[in-house]
Amino acid sequence: MPVRSASLAHSYRPTPPPQFADNAAVRAALDWFSRNLNWINDQQSRITEIPAPPFQEQQRAAAIKTLLASSGLRVEIDKVGNVIGELPGANEKEIVVVAAHLDTVFPAGTEVKVHRESGRMSAPGISDNGTGLAALVALARAIHESKIKPQRTILFVADVGEEGEGNLRGMRAIVDTYRSKMKAAIVLDGSGTDHVTTKALASRRLEVLITGPGGHSWSDFGMPNPINALVRASVRFINTRVPASPRTTFNLGQIEGGTSINSVPHEARLKVDIRSENEDELLKLESALRECVSAGVRDEMESPRDRSKGKLEWKVELLGSRPGGELAPDSPLLAALRSADQYVGNQSRVERSSTDANIPLANGIDAISIGAGGTGGGAHSLQEWYEPSGREMGLRRAFLALLGVSGITEEKSR
Repeated sequence: MPVRSASLAHSYRPTPPPQFADNAAVRAALDWFSRNLNWINDQQSRITEIPAPPFQEQQRAAAIKTLLASSGLRVEIDKVGNVIGELPGANEKEIVVVAAHLDTVFPAGTEVKVHRESGRMSAPGISDNGTGLAALVALARAIHESKIKPQRTILFVADVGEEGEGNLRGMRAIVDTYRSKMKAAIVLDGSGTDHVTTKALASRRLEVLITGPGGHSWSDFGMPNPINALVRASVRFINTRVPASPRTTFNLGQIEGGTSINSVPHEARLKVDIRSENEDELLKLESALRECVSAGVRDEMESPRDRSKGKLEWKVELLGSRPGGELAPDSPLLAALRSADQYVGNQSRVERSSTDANIPLANGIDAISIGAGGTGGGAHSLQEWYEPSGREMGLRRAFLALLGVSGITEEKSR
């Protein structure tokens, strides 16, 4: 379904956040977004057309580094590949992070040329997370052009490893490095402004591996077959009952195995994603997967098989684990977002999701994930699209929420 921005009734009249009401620099930055929408759209298109498959974000990172440096930031790429642009604040002992992930779910070789038609941009990754990256660059440029000096230091981060098996490694590295100074994190992910993620959805990614001797489909018929065992296990697992509350889900995302149609395979692999609002349910589901694999292998071995030709072995390995967490309802960060929502005339609901915000939330650091404006759809598909209508409101919302937790120096508010 499309992710859309939400707005209040037409009779609404925005009230500027009190701390910024008379600030000329803030007004200049807000105006900058409306004057530069075409430039922001062009940057999104350019960024999207730079491939960033899982674990191959380097080329896109280099482009973002150049864009952030052109906004007057001190920029570096850390050892895991994160792009970090620093805007020093009056208080350099406290840091606010605004981040957008670099990577996409699409493998190397995917066609990522952006097509524009009737105001819509279409390409794999154009919304998730071309939108967030374009917003990150726009925020840095607007603050630079309006000469805003924050109270707290702001780190503009384009991070790696948010999608797939990246296991949030980029945000993990940011939190590990800046934990003692990090006061808040705002994650820009996708487009819609009708929600704010304040609750981190815990998840695990697991890989099942079943191995056997392998052989010829004719002469070795009767040999135990890893694919057969994986199919037996999968049928059992997809019939596992999960509770509606706390919401718990599973997905069989990838199956691999075999070398040819006329060969008994020597191995078969299955990748599974499990998620739950409750950690205990995650443990139950992981245990159920292991039991189903064990049963699938047993059933395959107990069928009429020539045991002299070998047996099957199996294991389930953890590919990644995303921790849960939750933002306190009275968090200053949430208050800053609500103030920004009021100013721009937006309504947003609180929701739970799995994003880069999981890591700071799990470490007791205030964090939210929000869309950066506009409308998007078809995420994680080759038909992904983005329409920039409403982008200005999303950018202003993110900008005001950021300043709400970073603060601005007194000399700029006279």
